[in-house]
Amino acid sequence: MVSITLPDNSVRHYDGAVTGTGVAESISKSLARKAIAMRVNGELTDLFEGLTHDARVEIVTRDDPEALDIIRHDTAHLMAQAVQELFPGTQVTIGPNIEDGFFYDFARAEPFSTDDLAAIEKRMAAIVDEDRPTRRQLMAREDAIAHFKAIGETYKAEIIADIPEGEEIKIYWHGNWHDLCRGPHLPSTKHIGKAFKLMKVAGAYWRGDHRNAVLQRIYGTAWRDEKELNAYLTRLEEAEKRDHRRLGKELDLFHFQQEAQGSVFWHPNGFRIWRALEAYMRRRIDAAGYQEVKTPQLMDARQWEQSGHWGKYRENMFVVPDEIPSTDDGAPVLSGEADLMALKPMNCPAHVLIVKQGVKSYRDLPIRLFEHGCCHRNEPHGALHGLMRVRQFTQDDAHIFCREDQIVDEVQRFCRLADRVYRDLGFEKYAIKLALRPANRFGSDEDWDKAEAELRDAVAAAGLADDAYGWEELPGEGAFYAPKLEWHLTDAIGRTWQVGTIQSDRVLPARLDASYVAEDGGRLRPIMLHRAIFGSYERFIGILIEHYAGKLPLWLAPVQAVVATITSEADDYAREAAARFEAAGLRAELDIRNEKINYKVREHSLAKVPVIAVVGAREAAEKKVSLRRLGSEKQESLTLEAALAALAVEATPPDLRGA
Repeated sequence: MVSITLPDNSVRHYDGAVTGTGVAESISKSLARKAIAMRVNGELTDLFEGLTHDARVEIVTRDDPEALDIIRHDTAHLMAQAVQELFPGTQVTIGPNIEDGFFYDFARAEPFSTDDLAAIEKRMAAIVDEDRPTRRQLMAREDAIAHFKAIGETYKAEIIADIPEGEEIKIYWHGNWHDLCRGPHLPSTKHIGKAFKLMKVAGAYWRGDHRNAVLQRIYGTAWRDEKELNAYLTRLEEAEKRDHRRLGKELDLFHFQQEAQGSVFWHPNGFRIWRALEAYMRRRIDAAGYQEVKTPQLMDARQWEQSGHWGKYRENMFVVPDEIPSTDDGAPVLSGEADLMALKPMNCPAHVLIVKQGVKSYRDLPIRLFEHGCCHRNEPHGALHGLMRVRQFTQDDAHIFCREDQIVDEVQRFCRLADRVYRDLGFEKYAIKLALRPANRFGSDEDWDKAEAELRDAVAAAGLADDAYGWEELPGEGAFYAPKLEWHLTDAIGRTWQVGTIQSDRVLPARLDASYVAEDGGRLRPIMLHRAIFGSYERFIGILIEHYAGKLPLWLAPVQAVVATITSEADDYAREAAARFEAAGLRAELDIRNEKINYKVREHSLAKVPVIAVVGAREAAEKKVSLRRLGSEKQESLTLEAALAALAVEATPPDLRGA
């Protein structure tokens, strides 16, 4: 007899082995119809697996959080079946899930076309209708290698050859088609549904190595139902409209070019956004008790070796020789690796060096050092992505050097500061996650235990460690020297962006020999809290552009108002009005071109100017302006004085508006 304990702690008894489907059917027919997998003693597995021993079982349906991963995994197999049926001789390689979908890499001589994708989708739908059953087969490693070689799947045989001996080899069959896979999978192809779409074809090196063969990668997306699929496709369309690279060009904010790969050429309009953000952040950090510093771009390689970054980040650092006195013929003399300098990829070691200047007492702590620090990282060309991934970037970077008894309070202070900043900038929703120790790390387990506990305690004390803030712990995702809290913002179309962070570090102060005089006269190491709110100005501005679709709030808009004339008779008054706007602190421009007002309004609306002040002969005579807001057809007639007063308030940065 097999006893199965259900989530409500009720127990059902079966005369012999029973599958997950059998358990679901014994509970209710409706549950059996919705069931797609099960958890056995907490482990996700196939619904058709036989249960021969007592266990705790939870039936998984399409509504459960795990469902999407399983559906997408099956849809990848579905696509591979369709491809091999339509294009015999094509080899399958790997086909994992990714965010919002999946991909599969194929080895095929002929390139896939857009028409091919449509044909593959049609065949996938037909296979769903065929309701091909799924079964799992366990094979010995050598048998599996021989089998896949025999059917011409050499890539698959190579994958299996790299699996450690003794590890179980699972083969999943969907009808007569099969593949190596970890599972679990749906009971049959009909459970996949038809809420899928193939998105694009791209090239990919086998195993990500440029020395290997080039494969063809087909990307797809899959969802529980058509409603979810359509919502995702709509979100993609909206994201394309908001793409900061396109808007950056249209709004004349910045550009990139070959001569400076991964570095931004900021145009006047774009740099106005930067300056407004920088001034805002500087006021916030001044009020929060930070001291601003500036540190060198180039530092000796030996400094990076001592900090530990040389071993971890060397390949991502821009390294230059440190030339020492030359020989008689003028050639520089280098004596080896020690005579190298590196552009800083981060600011933290330099801040430790500032703290080490002079004796520090326990009374001096906490010391909060802030830097608008320009950093460089040698990102691969293929990884560069507009403002989101660059080689030169500026961090809103700060380091807090404190005593152990100050950590929780300092982290709470940072949580409150980050909350104010994100809300000021229009992000009402965010999640906080705790990234825990990675396998490859510096420091003792005891120090990591303390650091992780301190961050947990601080978030709990701040009232942020709950579901409302998306609290989650991420095993293995901490930095090599410290665990970290991460802030994940949700933008206007539901995407999340990881931006701010605070890390509790005991490693770097020890490696760089930082200390302070304790109350008893002894020497102690300070705790170093690494923290940023934007992460980098470049990336955060990209996020802001996409969040607002280019329609930035008045205080951030590069051009806040344009005074535009209806007739040349109003030119002199328009000049006066524009001058008054500028005198009131507004970033204003004047448009007295000999063009129709509708043309001017359209042009400035496309440029996302928040306010257009229209003036004609009547406005000039009455000393008024007609204000037209971006996105509205209505006009508001105000005296020039009233308009200036209203816009000056709206254009005031949120931290200066008072209570």
